[in-house]
Amino acid sequence: MIPPRPRARFRARFRALALAAALPFLAACENSATPMLIDGKDHALILVREQNMFWKDEVTQYLIASRLPHCQRRVKIHPGRKAAVPIEVYEAGDLLFALRQGEQWYLASTETCQVQDWQKPAGQSPGPALGRFEVAGGVMVFTPAAEAR
Repeated sequence: MIPPRPRARFRARFRALALAAALPFLAACENSATPMLIDGKDHALILVREQNMFWKDEVTQYLIASRLPHCQRRVKIHPGRKAAVPIEVYEAGDLLFALRQGEQWYLASTETCQVQDWQKPAGQSPGPALGRFEVAGGVMVFTPAAEAR
């Protein structure tokens, strides 16, 4: 067996060291998908959060309205922050849901698989609270209203 050349060994060690040094930075990024199951695993609202660069506080967010096999649509919503602001979910009608993150409201329909910004009328309740997307134990989860803090 021919021993590897010194230059090849240096390159292999450099690559391993570079990968080891990059791991802590990659671990600081977020890429999560959290479902709110409505009627089994084929009917859900799913919050997707993606942070590709650890040094940015902004997190790209998507809401997926899914009612399989009829439809599934991923819609980009307003960006969030690393320190996630909870998203409250309310029942707003038949297969219609109102979501609030801070001052921002959305309507999501799993009948038509659409998500849109919503200007909620002042003083009116969108409907009964179903729960909220929130960080628990360092990960994003959906907490049903009966268990919400």
